[in-house]
This record gives sequence, C-alpha cells and structure tokens, in this order.
Amino acid sequence: MKTNRVTLITLGVESIERSCAYYQALGWKPSNVLSDVAFFDMNGMKLGFFTLDGLARETGRSKDEMKTGAMTLAQNYPSEAEVDAAFAKAISAGATAVAAPTKTDWGGYSGYVADPDGHLWEYAFNPFWALDEDGILV
Repeated sequence: MKTNRVTLITLGVESIERSCAYYQALGWKPSNVLSDVAFFDMNGMKLGFFTLDGLARETGRSKDEMKTGAMTLAQNYPSEAEVDAAFAKAISAGATAVAAPTKTDWGGYSGYVADPDGHLWEYAFNPFWALDEDGILV
C-alpha cells in the first residue's frame, strides 16, 4: 500500500451543526453525522469534523492546543472565473474573506477564505496543473 496518500482529513470545530450547515451550503453532502463527529465523502477520501472538545479528549491535548497549526486546504479550478464563483459561494455560505482572488507571482490565480471555525481554504487556478472533469489533478 502506498504511504504517500491521505484518506481522512479531520477538522476540529466548535459545532457539528454549524459546520455541516456551512459545507452543505457549498454543495457538499454528508455521509454520516453524529453528535460530535461528521463525515463528507471526497472522491475516495473523507473530510471529517470533530468537536474540539472531543478531539482534545481523544488526543489528550488541551482544547487551546487543538486550535493551533498553520495549514490550508485547497481546491483548484480550471479557470479564474470558476475561482471567483467558488470564492463568492463560500462568502455567501458564511465564510470570511481572507484574501480576494488575484493573480499570483507564480503565474496562477488564487484567493483565501476562512470557514466558520477559521480553517483556511484556498480557491485557485493553476495553469500548470491539469484537472479532469471531476476536478481531480491529472
């Protein structure tokens, strides 16, 4: 089995209900929702949400420690217009604009939003990466 893969990304959140409502407003469909955890399918992977209290309890770290860590999640799109549309949809669903989409110094186009718990999402057009019809890098 390959080791360079990810099967599950879990984000710590204050409220499962709020996170599910936000991601559903973006068009995501939950596969399983419980009181302190929820999962969404992602083309052979899962995106999970776990309450910060539950995640802290499970890992043995404090709730404040669970809120640390610099990272972003990203979705690539085949055009600048589609980046703009995804960015606008995220804002209308309740995200906070962090950096409006703009041309980048590396030749692409991207912008950032924060979901209701502050997790950063980048919406990007990368002219050097081809996408198939499902939006998967080829």
